[in-house]
Amino acid sequence: MHVPDGFLDAPTSIATAVVAAGGVAAAIRGTRRDLDERTTPMAGLVAVFIFAAQMINFPVGAGTSGHLLGGALAAVLAGPWLATLALTVVLILQAFLFADGGITALGTNVLLMGLVGVWTGWLVFRAASHLLPRRLTSVAPAAAIGALVSVPVAAAAFAGLFAIGGQADIPVVAVLTAMVSWHLLIGIGEALITALVVGSVVAVRPDLVYGARPLLGARPLEIRQGVTP
Repeated sequence: MHVPDGFLDAPTSIATAVVAAGGVAAAIRGTRRDLDERTTPMAGLVAVFIFAAQMINFPVGAGTSGHLLGGALAAVLAGPWLATLALTVVLILQAFLFADGGITALGTNVLLMGLVGVWTGWLVFRAASHLLPRRLTSVAPAAAIGALVSVPVAAAAFAGLFAIGGQADIPVVAVLTAMVSWHLLIGIGEALITALVVGSVVAVRPDLVYGARPLLGARPLEIRQGVTP
């Protein structure tokens, strides 16, 4: 989904950069409440994982590419505020070091993946968590649902931006159809990966998973008595 330079006109790119900058500034303020000895290293690990995963790109036509977004995964593991910052750092490194995504389109890419992808995944995860049984085993499937929905939503958001300021001579309907259909398939794969990663961490260290903390606080205290001979 990395948008290249020149794919959107200057006014649209500037507008997305302003919105992205505002979102990152809000994330910096929001992380002050979430930073602790658990979320800080988790955010670093998530950023490294997403950086590596996003290097695998799938061409979807019209000069754009598709790949794993990781927004829902990052939000569930480290919280949405830190997830936004982690995705922003990943996108900056990819743009400047690997030319993956345009420099002038950096704001657009942060908006689509760091804001729309992360927060759609988080909000859907929260909604699914309320519908599923309130137990730790529900965290992974709720995260998978968030991942599944967040990817095509971010793709549809790109199509909306293209309709406003697209520079390529391509019908908007064709861009929307290609982006959403391909990213729906990518979303299925991302949902499986998200469920696997989140489920694995929850099984070993649920206290490290940001999205599982409300369930840990609600669990009753269990006192096991040893059996004496």
